[in-house]
Amino acid sequence: MINHFPVWKNLTIAITLVIAVIYALPNLYGEDPSVQISPLRGAVINTALLNEVKNQLEENDIALLNSELTDSQILLRFNQTEAQLKAVDMIKSTLGSRYVVALNLAPATPQWLRSLNAAPMYLGLDLRGGVHFLLEVDVKAAKKQAIDRSATSFRQFLRENKLRYLNVMADTQVIRIKFRNQSIFDSAINQLSSQFREWEFKPEAEEGSTTPTLIATMTDDELKKVRDYAVKQNIITLKNRVNELGVAEPVIQRQGDHRIVVELPGVQDTARAKEILGATATLEYHLVDTQHSASSGRVPIGSKLYNRRDGGQILLKKQVIVTGNEIIDASSGIENDTGSPMVSVSLDGPGGKKMSKITRDNIGKPMAVVFIENRTETKMVDGQPVRYKTVVEEVINVATIRGHFSNRFQTTGLDNSAEARDLALLLRAGALAAPIDIVEERTVGPSLGQDNIDKGFNSVMIGFALVLVFMAMYYKTFGLFADIALAANLVFIVAVLSLLQATLTLPGIAGIVLTVGMAVDANVLIFERIKEELKNGNSPQASIQAGYEKAFSTIADANITTLIAAIILFGFGTGPIKGFAITLSIGILTSMFTAIIGTRALVNATYGGQQIEKLRI
Repeated sequence: MINHFPVWKNLTIAITLVIAVIYALPNLYGEDPSVQISPLRGAVINTALLNEVKNQLEENDIALLNSELTDSQILLRFNQTEAQLKAVDMIKSTLGSRYVVALNLAPATPQWLRSLNAAPMYLGLDLRGGVHFLLEVDVKAAKKQAIDRSATSFRQFLRENKLRYLNVMADTQVIRIKFRNQSIFDSAINQLSSQFREWEFKPEAEEGSTTPTLIATMTDDELKKVRDYAVKQNIITLKNRVNELGVAEPVIQRQGDHRIVVELPGVQDTARAKEILGATATLEYHLVDTQHSASSGRVPIGSKLYNRRDGGQILLKKQVIVTGNEIIDASSGIENDTGSPMVSVSLDGPGGKKMSKITRDNIGKPMAVVFIENRTETKMVDGQPVRYKTVVEEVINVATIRGHFSNRFQTTGLDNSAEARDLALLLRAGALAAPIDIVEERTVGPSLGQDNIDKGFNSVMIGFALVLVFMAMYYKTFGLFADIALAANLVFIVAVLSLLQATLTLPGIAGIVLTVGMAVDANVLIFERIKEELKNGNSPQASIQAGYEKAFSTIADANITTLIAAIILFGFGTGPIKGFAITLSIGILTSMFTAIIGTRALVNATYGGQQIEKLRI
């Protein structure tokens, strides 16, 4: 019997190993201290801006390693952290508030590897350093916003159904509706109850009152929906805002009923992170006041003067048609008739009714989208940081109402497809559904992260070395085969993590350490089986063949059960547990390949095709 692999199988193993080495290599090159420049709304990134920044750096004697320009950002690399910190202060003062200037650590991967899309794996907060925030969503504010929206809907419904009321008053808990007489009250309570099932309506028991009053209270189910919506929408918004910080692999997830955990690995500018995360914003649709001119300097009653993002001012009606909270979805595309960029918007039921009424009566008139943001900025006053809150209101788009529409409509008049995508993103998730407060903040310094990396690396290397020595001493030549397979297994794990752009954390390193110990289990089973076959008097070649074949079912059973456990950990665990489960799962799969197929290829290459009397096992 001759043990050998066909040429195609040997080539497959070799090519797979070469690919793994290539995609694991970026992790050896480290990172460069960098500054990332991203545009805010209305700003542009181009070669002229890059040259301006380069000239400023040169004038201030700040050494630049290299620069990278893309459609969405400029990345400046430096040799030293000191140069990076000097550069970020200088660039902020030069560019002002039109750009986000963020500190970053950019991978120092060579260009030839980047051309192959090879990139290092991400490091978690515990390894890279960064900031951890626990944010609390203001549920009371979310409820108040929902009550105010419903009060407007009640007024519109009563008017449309000719149910005359005295007033509709909303507070933080309920809505009170006063009617002229009892007959209108009785009719209103029946119609409102059938139309707005998410609200409970009952008469107010007030002694001596001659005015029938209806009390509307939000149901518990609706209150839960409002809270869940506020948290989910805020998570979407925060993810988009974190992109401005240049964070490679942020963690943004819900904790409990109304809290959100945000982890930003590698972020050095914590003040900027807090400002971006804590900013609250909303969107509003208004009709343009076409009867008066913004240049006259006089603002008539019922109108308000707004700044336009592209410059100049515009006069809008004060009446709010719909807000961003009533937008269900928004997507960008191309208009069929003109081929120009557009944004398709979907509203909820109440929002659709309000939009239907306004557009029916105002065809041919312009409508504007107003972006309102509450920003918190930190300024140094007498050497102390002082937080200032400012409100920014600007018109981001003006379009003509071309026809009667309600729940679905298109916003046109956009300059290009990029602006359409940005507007769609803003409409979908540009506004926080409710204000948030930072209730907990932790910072992990880069030095502590590096210490964790060093300790994790040492634990892997010590475990690796001990296993190598034991296998070489106990199984002789076959032990060396297992050692080579174990080294290849580590390369495969790192390569897969890098290809998946997974985040490596301390629990993930623990999974790799466990895999190092478990990876040789398969070889132990195979080698012991070969030894048994030799004791039974079989030839060395037959023993090798039987050892690999008979041990396979046991190896598969042991690894599959461990893999099932890892999958359950991933499904039900939180962040750190998921990191452990991912590396353990990858390690199980790669170890089966290297321990069974890899060592078999080495054994075949050494002993196959020849007559041997004794195996060094």
